[in-house]
Amino acid sequence: MATITATPARTLPALLRNRAAAKLAALALVALVLVPLAHARWASGTWPDALTVDLSGPLTDTSDWIIDNRDSHPLFLYFFGHVSNAVVLCVRAVYLALLAAGWAGVTALCAFVAWRVAGVRLALGTAAAFLACGLLGMWVPTMQTLALMAVAVLASVAVGALLGLAAGLSDRLDRMLRPVLDTMQVLPAFAYLLPVVLIFGIGVPAAVLATVVYAAPPMARLTALGLRGADRGVLEAVESLGATSRQRLLTARIPLARKELLLGVNQTIMMALSMAVIASVIGAGGLGDRVYQALASVDVGAALAAGIPIVLLAVVLDRVTGAAGSGASGAGAASTGRRAWPFALGAAVAVAVAVAGRLTGRTDWPDAWTVNIAEPVNRAVDWMTGHLYTGVPVIGGTADWAGRFTTWVLDPLRDGLQWLPWWSVLLVVAALAWLIGTWRTTLTAVLAMAAIGVLGVWEPSLDTLSQVLAAVAVTLVLGVATGVAAARSDRVERLLRPVLDVCQTMPQFVYLIPVVALAGVGRAPAVAAAVVYALPAVVRITAQGLRQVDPAALESARSLGATSGQQLRQVQLPLARRSLLLAVNQGVVLVLAVVIIGGLVGGGALGYDVVFGLAQGDLATGLVAGAAIVCLGLMLDRVTQPTDRRTAKGA
Repeated sequence: MATITATPARTLPALLRNRAAAKLAALALVALVLVPLAHARWASGTWPDALTVDLSGPLTDTSDWIIDNRDSHPLFLYFFGHVSNAVVLCVRAVYLALLAAGWAGVTALCAFVAWRVAGVRLALGTAAAFLACGLLGMWVPTMQTLALMAVAVLASVAVGALLGLAAGLSDRLDRMLRPVLDTMQVLPAFAYLLPVVLIFGIGVPAAVLATVVYAAPPMARLTALGLRGADRGVLEAVESLGATSRQRLLTARIPLARKELLLGVNQTIMMALSMAVIASVIGAGGLGDRVYQALASVDVGAALAAGIPIVLLAVVLDRVTGAAGSGASGAGAASTGRRAWPFALGAAVAVAVAVAGRLTGRTDWPDAWTVNIAEPVNRAVDWMTGHLYTGVPVIGGTADWAGRFTTWVLDPLRDGLQWLPWWSVLLVVAALAWLIGTWRTTLTAVLAMAAIGVLGVWEPSLDTLSQVLAAVAVTLVLGVATGVAAARSDRVERLLRPVLDVCQTMPQFVYLIPVVALAGVGRAPAVAAAVVYALPAVVRITAQGLRQVDPAALESARSLGATSGQQLRQVQLPLARRSLLLAVNQGVVLVLAVVIIGGLVGGGALGYDVVFGLAQGDLATGLVAGAAIVCLGLMLDRVTQPTDRRTAKGA
């Protein structure tokens, strides 16, 4: 009997020794004190008006002051004005150079670069991609996008490399830059547009500078990683020879970090292309502007005609820079390494083609060689609208699916979140962040969520959060299942690889085209686009994590008679926990980015406020929504990103 009565006495201390239970118990004690006080002071379920700060007046006054003084204040005349003029001149110079080289010259020169880096196969693919841009009637917009990209990438690489160099050589600067880069990594692309529009106005300078701010962080991160990961033995050997700090950097650290540096260039190019397309909203022009205008008029054919060149550019740039980063070169590159004449001959042929096109006056793409795909695509869309959009027997049409998803999932989730008392939302955020994090990450997440209420956009933010949660749930179900299939079958992995490669190189804007064609406009299409965009990353991370599980653990499970399902549930999934958490984190970040862009196709909430602010010049509305997006992204990142220490110990 004594033993029976003593067992409950030992249960509570044993339970509190569990890390997760102890954290929840501490949080419950804090909630027991604070929640009654908050409820007594602010009994309303929604965010209290007394805790809201109206920033529309100060922001409007600030934007008016900037607009009024943009042409007279010394800060704009002697700094921002010179920066703007330099950007315009650089973009114009590159654009005119591309037009002067002509379609044949640009195609030949780009194919030559691809051959030099990665061989004949990729050179032929590059030439075919540029010719396809011309055939679709998008040569001039493609050159506009390429010119903007060239300037933005060079500036992003320069800024990122300098920041990465500072972080790689100084522990103090690394600690200072890390939280800044962490925050910039989780911000949706739309959030970068508003500050630069406020300073530079609508146009190319704002688009280029927003692209630089968005694309520089991966270059900085990978540069610092490469410099810090340099072989210590090599560095000590160079130092023992009497090399100075500068000589060690130039002759050892940077060459040893070549792979990370080129990978940083690759990631910068892909992010710059994605942002350059999104920046069409603020007057960047080029292919993104064609897609944006077509989506605004729901002209799917025109949007697809401009979207295909974007995808082709993304794939070509990814393959070329990826080949350079991996050090994999084709036969052409290998032969040029042994003999100089193939390189000289290839360069001479490319230059000769460009000069011949210039001399003969055939620099513009011939109109007779243009293929109009907009009309047949729109006819196909009309057919789908008539046969698949709605009224399909038994299964229903795509619009019916979108409507049901909105009615059965999005509306209840949004209404449920908005029904919850504001303090309970903060409590849930604190519990999630506290379970997988420290008190610092918990405080950051709670303050970020509270800042949304202070900004006065509590309900629109919960609407956006409901879309993110629904999209993440669908993404994880499909992504984890597909990743498990790819990890357990080499054949499935080979079949998925090219699809995932293409999907991961496509800019965010392009995903809106098919969902608008199939489901119209609204919140459900925005969620569908977010799912399609985030799915490849979740599949890849899940499959990679499961494939990296220790083979000895699997062999031990097999020897004990575990079935295939038991091996997956009891061995692979637990040992791949870190990768699965990373998949959740990346899924959340990527979903948020596209849900915000979904404001262009009727997604509403914060995305609509940002689009409205940019389109109508109401920068106060746009900036408040942008700040709320930043806070929402920061909160979601903190509640889904445990550190290595926390992951190792478990919650």
